[in-house]
Amino acid sequence: MFDPDEDRLHEECGVFGIFGHKDASALTALGLHALQHRGQEAAGIVAFDGQRFHSERRLGLVGDHFSSQAVIERLQGHASIGHVRYATCGDTHLRNVQPLYADLATGGFSVCHNGHITNALTLRQDLIREGAICQSTSDTEVILHLVAQSRKPRFIERFIDALRMIEGAYSLVALTNKKLIGARDPLGIRPLVLGELDDGTPILASETCALDIIGARFVREVENGEVVVITEDGIESLRPFPKVEPRPCIFEYVYFSRPDSVVNGRSVYEVRKKMGFELGREAPCDADVVIPVPDSGVPAALGYAYETGIPFELGIIRNHYVGRTFIEPTQQIRALGVKLKHNANRAVIEGKRIVLVDDSIVRGTTSVKIVQMMYEAGAREVHMRISSPPIRYPDFYGIDTPEQQSLLAATHSLEEMREYIGVETLAFLTPDGIYRAMGYDKRDPVRPQFTDHCFTGDYPTPLTDREGSRGMARQLSLLAEAG
Repeated sequence: MFDPDEDRLHEECGVFGIFGHKDASALTALGLHALQHRGQEAAGIVAFDGQRFHSERRLGLVGDHFSSQAVIERLQGHASIGHVRYATCGDTHLRNVQPLYADLATGGFSVCHNGHITNALTLRQDLIREGAICQSTSDTEVILHLVAQSRKPRFIERFIDALRMIEGAYSLVALTNKKLIGARDPLGIRPLVLGELDDGTPILASETCALDIIGARFVREVENGEVVVITEDGIESLRPFPKVEPRPCIFEYVYFSRPDSVVNGRSVYEVRKKMGFELGREAPCDADVVIPVPDSGVPAALGYAYETGIPFELGIIRNHYVGRTFIEPTQQIRALGVKLKHNANRAVIEGKRIVLVDDSIVRGTTSVKIVQMMYEAGAREVHMRISSPPIRYPDFYGIDTPEQQSLLAATHSLEEMREYIGVETLAFLTPDGIYRAMGYDKRDPVRPQFTDHCFTGDYPTPLTDREGSRGMARQLSLLAEAG
């Protein structure tokens, strides 16, 4: 769930799969390393050796558990799938760590999921009433049950049968005795790409950076609503849903994807620079220096500095080796927490009028601390520019956001936000500005080109669990267990 001490948004997870390689598990572990930014709470790999499935699921970072030769040797097989997780649905317990696995009438079936199924609670209640036994509190487990209960004769038909019943956002990677399967939701909200090694070995991954780390070539995006089936005979593309225009998540470009990834044909780094460029056009500032809030604010700050002509400087240095605070979290220690991760570079701040550039403001608590740090380092004025529109609405598609009443922009006017954060001026990129950065003239209000509900409140799919009376009960399991 959302961590109030870390005022950032988090992606739910990243997925990876490979089929037909003797080092499948080792390559999967490397791919998960590249996707670590998408989830740091847990990681897992399931491999198949032609006869049996092998599973390793652990709480913590990929490097903490999947770097040893002994672990990789236990994950024998020519095909494997892997997952990194940040929990937005289900507590952080080992039973929720993916890939999930089940023995079905058709054989073994393992699946991992990026996104969130918005009718999972409703489906779960129906499944339990019909006799299903749920072992986790993850929305992904619903897919296992739906596949198991389908009466279609072929496995892939059962899998598609399950997809027709779920709503929301998903990129799925699944493994059976004979197949590696990738699937993307009908709107393509969550990303998924297809790649291959030099020898033709096919790979599925959340981002292209996972292909880069193992020397694989990007082939293409898995399209919205597409199911890709990989077997020894090759790759088959199925399109079980009516064709609609894609609406990928705009936040993949704002924050989640690694800047060296290419998402839906666009360089994430270049898009973030363009967002900063548009921000400079919309909200210039009379200042001496542009300072990014690291790391995600760096490309936008470069674009902002280029457009405004204000020099760019690294005025905040980030400590990359800080995990969760290990000291007793007293109020005094909490107040120092931001300095564990960021420190002011006084040499470029003292006596200057500075403009801070960041990608977003969630609750605003971190922004308050960083602004205070700038003044303590001798800044004469502090201005803030945000390279995305105000976040006024929560997400239900796999982004971990607070409830709406905890979002600063949902409860404060721009002037109230400025006063709360403590800056001279505050400005956000407009919705049309972010669409210009994506290569459009403006946002199409009738057929929006992206999923942008956090800014606009325009949710592109039904939110059955939120809107239906049955779905409002949040209790998923009566079992309490240690983390």
